Amino acid sequence: MEPGDLDIEIRRELLTLPKGLADKVALHLVAAGQLIDSEPERALEHARYARQRAPRIPSVREANGLTAYLVGEWNEALAELRAARRMAGGPGHLAIMADCERAMGRPERAVELSRSEEAPQLDQEDAVELRIVAAGARRDLGEVEASVVSLQTAELDPKRQEPWSARLFYAYADNLLAAGREREAFTWFVHAAHADDEDETDAAERLEELAEKLGGPDVVEELVTEAEAAAEIDDEDFDGESAEIDEDFDDEAAEIDDDFDDDAVDVDVDLNEEIGEQSEAASADSEKAAETEGADETSEKAAKSDATDADASNEEGDARAQ
Repeated sequence: MEPGDLDIEIRRELLTLPKGLADKVALHLVAAGQLIDSEPERALEHARYARQRAPRIPSVREANGLTAYLVGEWNEALAELRAARRMAGGPGHLAIMADCERAMGRPERAVELSRSEEAPQLDQEDAVELRIVAAGARRDLGEVEASVVSLQTAELDPKRQEPWSARLFYAYADNLLAAGREREAFTWFVHAAHADDEDETDAAERLEELAEKLGGPDVVEELVTEAEAAAEIDDEDFDGESAEIDEDFDDEAAEIDDDFDDDAVDVDVDLNEEIGEQSEAASADSEKAAETEGADETSEKAAKSDATDADASNEEGDARAQ
């Protein structure tokens, strides 16, 4: 586990910290990333520790927010991602923030986020994710037909096999099914299953459930044939396209490796002991941030209150760092 294992942009931001503190924060962020799949609760403890020691670093707040989201701590995730967006600028993780609002029973706020000024700034993949979340929120509000229509965009094309295609096709099928359009839903579950090489969805299982309702094997075979013809699926072409979706930042990352690695051997951090010392304070701070952020985000007073809380947390983090 080395600081150099972090994304290059995060490491750049940590260069603004004193060397020893930067190494400690980096190690906790790396630990959070390594544990998120196997031990998510421990991963969140590491992310919270990093947040306590470096609350003014946007990527640290972002890491805390994303880890909290994966653990299901919706309030904390929303508060941290809002803070990261204020610090770094740009649209941030609007889709995840909207999903948090929906998870907390506030679908109307999720829809509002999809219409925000920042939404057009999202890249295509994040824009599709936000559209999927907003469609689900509309369905929560009882606007089932609107949820179907909202997904009928250029990206909803079975001939396209993009990273987001499986999730988009699946969401469209699911909303069609909610609207009572079972045959159409079956067709789009077929498209989702064909696009889902990463097993992101349970489209295959949904197809099995629908098969009996639609009249048995003959009807199902007809629908599958129609769906495949519409998609014009060529597995070899798709595999070739998938192989091109790899990003390599090794060369760029090497440029700043020395800034972390030269003194990394001198860092003797007992992560578990440090987490124990900081856990109670981290949890209290996160709850406080969540309560502040739970207020109406469109209110000017709430924004000012949140900024005050962030400043107080920053001073505490700086004092501990010193």
